[in-house]
Amino acid sequence: MKSLVSRLALRRYGVAALAFLIVAASALAAIADDAYPKRTIRLLVGFGAGGPTDIPARFIANKLSDVLGQPVIVENKPAAAGIMATRDLLAEPADGYTLLLCTHFDPINVAMYRNVGFKLGDLMSISLIAEYYYGLALANAIPADSFESFVAYAKAHPGDVTYATIGAGSAQEIMARQLQKLAGITMNRIPFRGGPQVVQELMAGRVDFYVSPTLGIVPQYRSKEIKILATTSPQRLANLPEVPTVRERGLDFVRFGWLGICAANGTPAAVIKTLHDKIVPIVATPEYHTLIENGGSIAISSTPEELGAVIKKTSEDVTSSIQEFGMQQDQQQ
Repeated sequence: MKSLVSRLALRRYGVAALAFLIVAASALAAIADDAYPKRTIRLLVGFGAGGPTDIPARFIANKLSDVLGQPVIVENKPAAAGIMATRDLLAEPADGYTLLLCTHFDPINVAMYRNVGFKLGDLMSISLIAEYYYGLALANAIPADSFESFVAYAKAHPGDVTYATIGAGSAQEIMARQLQKLAGITMNRIPFRGGPQVVQELMAGRVDFYVSPTLGIVPQYRSKEIKILATTSPQRLANLPEVPTVRERGLDFVRFGWLGICAANGTPAAVIKTLHDKIVPIVATPEYHTLIENGGSIAISSTPEELGAVIKKTSEDVTSSIQEFGMQQDQQQ
């Protein structure tokens, strides 16, 4: 009788153990099935290929592909100063398979347009990847070789000088209008779809002035196809030691832009952590530093919280200028 009881007990324990193993195996399979990433990741860039936003994005995407073991594909959506790319991100599931190269244009767009279609809280920060300063680029056709002589020329030809922007209300437009006010000059605005197109028009002399991230104009400056009158950095840039700052020319004007990687709000925290932990070492590589710093930018990573603080501060800064210049408008659908 005792032996029979023992056999029944062992049988019950065996069944329980088997059930436990089945449950454990199912849980492990579920975890494996949920592992990130399992397929191609899209990195949306709201500006054209080959520009100062696209170049760092492609470097990060290529290296992320290596470390994540899945393709990370850059998709350029050069329309409406990045608005279309942000909308595309938010139209997809918040699962980490669609990412955005977020920039200071995102808070500008939210402040600029009454019907932009999203709010800053819809974005989830992952990390900064770069900060950069701007150069005041001038076509060779304009007979001025310094910021002071350009201002004198513009004052002598009121309304004749043209300046380029990337869409309505871009950072380039805000800064150009701020400079007009500080320098006491008047220029005519010409909108373009992307930075590379502007640079081509600048070299051809069909547009006169452009406030550009230095990464997008240094090669043309080196080949003497355009001029850079000054930079918006607090001190002279290491790769442009001969170019003065706007501050040196008597105007208190320091401005910078930034690039980061964002996801849609609601993306799982584990996915954000995975991406953050892979992006930060890429930004720290000497190869990336060389790529970024040769263009006058700064390679910099951050915590998600730090990028969130940068976005908030940018929003506060641009909102006041947009209100001052009466620039708020409806977004063309």
